[in-house]
Amino acid sequence: MKEIQMNHGQKGFTLIELMIVVAIIGILAAVAIPQYQNYIAQSQVSRVMGEVGALRTSVENCLMNGVAEGDCNFGWTDSNLLGETYLQGDADGGLAVDFVGSGEVTMTAVFAGNASSAIDGDSLIWSRTTGGTWSCSTTVDETYAPAGCGVSE
Repeated sequence: MKEIQMNHGQKGFTLIELMIVVAIIGILAAVAIPQYQNYIAQSQVSRVMGEVGALRTSVENCLMNGVAEGDCNFGWTDSNLLGETYLQGDADGGLAVDFVGSGEVTMTAVFAGNASSAIDGDSLIWSRTTGGTWSCSTTVDETYAPAGCGVSE
């Protein structure tokens, strides 16, 4: 009887091939994870800028109708990026709206709660002058600041 020899091909990856794949994934992760964290922080600052900026209409309405700060209905919805959110925030987070003088208003949002650790404790401020001009400033790092919102120290 004739013996049949079977030719067995390669059935898997060699150890060196697996090590190369793991090294490539490690290099990609080392670059991608910090970039993703920067993206998250930037998007959170932009989101809070929009959320707080939306209150400008309510503030203008209260100013035009002579409604006091304590009686003004801002229509504020809590934000998980501002920590224990309530309208008159404190150093641990939240949003504070202050009618400073005749027509001057300052809205200060302090990042806390679910905010990225890169911006935790920083703030974003919308300010209104007596002339009715609004401006935005923030204490976050320049890397995370949105366009149209200046960085202050």
